[in-house]
Amino acid sequence: MEAKRVIGQAFTFQNGNTVKNRFLKSAMSEGLGDKNGAPTTALNTLYGTWADGGIGICVTGNVMIDKRALGEPGNVIIEDEKHLPQLKAWAKAATRNNTHCWVQLNHVGKQSPRGLNKENVAPSSVPFRTDMRPYFATPRELTDNEILDIIQRFGNAARIVKKAGFSGVQIHGAHGYLVSQFLSPHHNIRNDRWGGNPENRRRFVLEVYHAMRAQVGPDFPVSIKLNSADFQRGGFSEDESLDTIRALADAGIDLLEISGGNYEEPAMTGIAIKESTKMREAYFMDFAEKARKVCTIPIAVTGGFRTAEGMANAISSNAVDFVGIARHLAIETDVPNKLLSGKLPKHSVKPIKTGIPMIDNMGIMEVSWYSAQLKRIGNGKKPNVDASPFLEFLKSIFHQIGITKRLPSRLRAK
Repeated sequence: MEAKRVIGQAFTFQNGNTVKNRFLKSAMSEGLGDKNGAPTTALNTLYGTWADGGIGICVTGNVMIDKRALGEPGNVIIEDEKHLPQLKAWAKAATRNNTHCWVQLNHVGKQSPRGLNKENVAPSSVPFRTDMRPYFATPRELTDNEILDIIQRFGNAARIVKKAGFSGVQIHGAHGYLVSQFLSPHHNIRNDRWGGNPENRRRFVLEVYHAMRAQVGPDFPVSIKLNSADFQRGGFSEDESLDTIRALADAGIDLLEISGGNYEEPAMTGIAIKESTKMREAYFMDFAEKARKVCTIPIAVTGGFRTAEGMANAISSNAVDFVGIARHLAIETDVPNKLLSGKLPKHSVKPIKTGIPMIDNMGIMEVSWYSAQLKRIGNGKKPNVDASPFLEFLKSIFHQIGITKRLPSRLRAK
């Protein structure tokens, strides 16, 4: 079967939900919430554009469940129903053209820049590596009651997401955020029921899942983005990840999206991935094949796909059910429609580098460049593939510390 027919096949989940094709838009940070954490109309424009571009499942950038735990300025926050009208407008735009839009719910834990939150919390008070400590504060260890509160916040946010009209939710269990921190023996050195052994470290993510499922019912998709590994000494390993997948599958999770890494070891950007792995296009295909052997739930892999043939091969091999794309959609919003019609994309995803190794090795550098593209699309403009990586990084840093308005006009976000 030719590639466009393979990736254009519909997929029906066990709960009866059908997705029109095998494209999954993986989460990217937009930073398009207002100062109160409400979605702005720019999100409606951005997600409506992606919906028109042909994506099957569109996963949002991380939406925070606690205003005290932000990952960056401009995060959307869901704690209650006060922003329900704006959420409904976002959902309406994002689900047009028979598109699924799943909201990624997240708590950053320790992984938040200094000065953004009053304090950072985590499973344990483990600092970042030495060179990152000027930018990320050592977190305070969460109490048992605080952990229970966070679990209920995940459940409540999922309920509101469903009420708003979105078609699913995703737990962000990857990239070094709080769920990932609980799973990692490097970040979680507790000796109570939330740590001390792999089973206890898995307790938090399973309780989060159960809280969300209780609020949305059996027919509403609940998925997870999970690290294959942290790629960090003493961190979350492939064996522990496979055990976590088994447990989540047994609990009833609807879809697994595989990724890897964190801010200290940013494998999700391709920086920490071996060249031999990149040759297969998808960075985490080897692990997907291992995951397929331990579970029967649908699997998506994001990172590295470049061609329709590579995507089709991944699906035809039965290792994955969905192919995740992200950065390409920030520079060419209708890539799915083009590939499904047999056309080649106009642009290709290339490494975004400033030429300064210290900056280029930071996972947040490329995030800054692509977030700038999303803001352009949300403002009704076309992406600027020639935008300076260094200037976009500077603007992001200035924005983080709240001095954007003092920048010369030529340097402000466009």
